[in-house]
Amino acid sequence: MHGMHTRVPKHFVLEERLERYADALEPAPRQWRGLWAEACHPLDPAHPGQNYREVRLDMGCGKGTFTVEAARREPDVLFVGIDYEPLCLAYAAQRAIEAGTKNVIFVPARGDEVSELFAPGELALVYLNFPTPFPRSKRASLRLTHLDRLMDYRKVLAPGGAVQLKTDSQPLRDFTLTQLQIAGYRVVWSTDDCRTVLPDDPVTGYEARLTAKGASVFGIRAVPGPVPEHVVQTAKLSLVDYLPQDLSTMGYIPHGMERTVTNLRNLEAKGKERDLAAQSRRMQAGREAARKAGHAASGGQTGHTGRQA
Repeated sequence: MHGMHTRVPKHFVLEERLERYADALEPAPRQWRGLWAEACHPLDPAHPGQNYREVRLDMGCGKGTFTVEAARREPDVLFVGIDYEPLCLAYAAQRAIEAGTKNVIFVPARGDEVSELFAPGELALVYLNFPTPFPRSKRASLRLTHLDRLMDYRKVLAPGGAVQLKTDSQPLRDFTLTQLQIAGYRVVWSTDDCRTVLPDDPVTGYEARLTAKGASVFGIRAVPGPVPEHVVQTAKLSLVDYLPQDLSTMGYIPHGMERTVTNLRNLEAKGKERDLAAQSRRMQAGREAARKAGHAASGGQTGHTGRQA
């Protein structure tokens, strides 16, 4: 679910890795719908039927850096990481096994399958850490904060459950705010610097990589309010519409929008060149018209008056 693709190391055999770390992977997740908190809890003959306190979902978990560390810090919570890239899941499962973290499981799935994997009220929190922005309008439905996905999260969130976004993309953050409003969510907080709100939150691999390039981390936490009577997509879908008017003010370009911003800047520069050329032609035409008018006036004053007899 991320735009950065993981490079395959030399001698890396995906099937062998998936088999080696299979204890942290669930290839058939639908069978546990409604049962995650109990089914994934370690068996204890002395205390049968134990459950995890709650279940949280890390959508687009990537290599599992955030998921495993969050699980290590809260051992009574079950963390489920979803990603559709098998290579990422292999790394995530390896990370969980080597860390000895029991309360985390990774699942191969897409973002639109959430309501098929979890029962109503089963999730306490949905993490959306640096999701792929998909800038073009025709791919907007693939965004994890699109209206359709937010309506899916409503189905599986427990009372008081929340959706939490982190992103380096100001356009995606602003688009998400429009979607939350349409989907009937209440924004608990929205920030231009997530670290001020969540100073102790585990650092994701993307956060470390992108902040090193100068990124700010925008964040939103929202909870479902009453279900809207009418849910109609009215927002602009292209992330270009959420960029600053003056692109020259952008120091950091959000990941996934580098080519888009570069093309827009080039078009803007060409437009300015055309405007300057047109202005230069108008000024030259004005000077030429003034010169001709002056020449005509000068010719009229110095013309011959004729010879007297």
